[in-house]
Amino acid sequence: MNNNINSQKAKEIEETEKKKIVKHLILLGGFISLILGIIGIVIPILPTTPFLLLASAAFAKSSKRFDRWLLNNKILGTYIKNYREGKGLPLQIKILTLSLLWITITISMFFLLDLTWVLILLICIALAVSLHIILIRPKA
Repeated sequence: MNNNINSQKAKEIEETEKKKIVKHLILLGGFISLILGIIGIVIPILPTTPFLLLASAAFAKSSKRFDRWLLNNKILGTYIKNYREGKGLPLQIKILTLSLLWITITISMFFLLDLTWVLILLICIALAVSLHIILIRPKA
């Protein structure tokens, strides 16, 4: 009987440990997404909003404290709140984002003329990001 109880407690402890590890991995994924989202603010080839939404989802599952921090952040929280509420993007921001994206892609292409596969990849990424931005409802 004691052996059965000890075995059950050991399983519970093991499951708790697994949950902690998964929680920490999700938290790590949230931070990686957050960093990529922040980089995406400066480098238009990286889409900011999807990475911030992914970070928010990861934080919601792993750390309520970081989730609240992200949502209440003066700069980053706005991206997430606007997207969740379906408010869209102001037309000026869309134009600016698309302009910066294609300027960055064009400049990058001139430095990577030898690598055809990279050029194709850059164009595909730029087209996908452009489509995503265009399809976001414009904010009035």
